[in-house]
Amino acid sequence: MIARLRGELLESAYTNCVVDAGGVGYDVSIPLSTFEKLPQPGGRVDLYIHTQVREDAIVLFGFATREERELFRQLLNVSGIGGKLALNVLSTMPVPNFCAAIAAGDLKLLSRISGIGKRTAERMVVELKERLNTLGGGAPTAADAAATPALASAANDAALALEQLGFKRDAVDKTLRRLLAELPPEECGCENLLRRALQLLNF
Repeated sequence: MIARLRGELLESAYTNCVVDAGGVGYDVSIPLSTFEKLPQPGGRVDLYIHTQVREDAIVLFGFATREERELFRQLLNVSGIGGKLALNVLSTMPVPNFCAAIAAGDLKLLSRISGIGKRTAERMVVELKERLNTLGGGAPTAADAAATPALASAANDAALALEQLGFKRDAVDKTLRRLLAELPPEECGCENLLRRALQLLNF
């Protein structure tokens, strides 16, 4: 079982990356929180890996931190949550924000996650409340909790719009990654990301 993967980043997108380790290119599924921490292609990358063995495939899930991987594994233990939905959780809010929402039983906030309905949110609270005490770290601010889901949604919407305008995905990802790193969260709405990305891409 692969637990850690170090090597050269060959490709990256919002949902996956390809890492060359020992001459083998590994396709790794990642959350947005990990994508934002990746270097440019050609850079060195070090990911914590969860390996999922299925009848038809071996799937690798990669994370920037141990805490992200641990939360992912805990989510897989919740009835009705698979790998894709667990990645949605991590893409929508940081580990401390999610743990705080679980501790507070905030069903409204949890239900904002794509693919999570009220019943699934209730199951997560019941099944995870006692398990996540050591993962949350410092308490998040209300602004952080509100901004993170919007950031993920805005970045994805901007990427789709730019692709429809004919820009190549690699260029789109590179440009949006730069903007997400440079701009404060309050300036990362879809419209502003799209406008600024167009300026950079058409330069």
